[in-house]
Amino acid sequence: MALVPCQVLRVAILLSYCSILCNYKAIEMPSHQTYGGSWKFLTFIDLVIQAVFFGICVLTDLSSLLTRGSGNQEQERQLKKLISLRDWMLAVLAFPVGVFVVAVFWIIYAYDREMIYPKLLDNFIPGWLNHGMHTTVLPFILIEMRTSHHQYPSRSSGLTAICTFSVGYILWVCWVHHVTGMWVYPFLEHIGSGARIIFFGATTILMNFLYVLGEVLNSYIWDTQRSMEEEKEKPKLE
Repeated sequence: MALVPCQVLRVAILLSYCSILCNYKAIEMPSHQTYGGSWKFLTFIDLVIQAVFFGICVLTDLSSLLTRGSGNQEQERQLKKLISLRDWMLAVLAFPVGVFVVAVFWIIYAYDREMIYPKLLDNFIPGWLNHGMHTTVLPFILIEMRTSHHQYPSRSSGLTAICTFSVGYILWVCWVHHVTGMWVYPFLEHIGSGARIIFFGATTILMNFLYVLGEVLNSYIWDTQRSMEEEKEKPKLE
């Protein structure tokens, strides 16, 4: 896919996330007024992650266009740093956290929506906004992986980073419960302490699995695309 269409696509995705965030923050929900505000919800944190990630993608594309053919080594060095940051964010945060939010939300929602997204929220959050927060994240991030190859960090450093994020969020959820006496997610109220520990442990394991999945998927997409390009070049060489 050409560079300009990729740029337009990333700008459109970034604008959609900005719209979702603005509309979500404009909603006057009781939970927004309690301790931690929107920041206690992984869905909101993920939206911020996705918006920042695609913002970096757009900035990288603009920098690439501006530095093309300039021969300025300093600008090229800064561009490489932006590309490295973009790739790190996709590998460690955007893909695993985004896929986790979509998968876990809809699995629990299908089992019993009251455990994760009570019907009461329908009075505050319209359907399109719910899908913007919990559905479109997945196709957006897959489109990004399909349009650009991303260099993953070493597996050990990547897994360490996603573990740090996962454990950090779990500790944040526990701290909110310690302060308010209420769990961020309704289903945590209905299970015992042992089950919560198992759930938190499974969450960290799943985050690690999704990191590896993203790494494998990224390599598969890139290797397949490269093989197709080589096949197209064969007749020319012959």
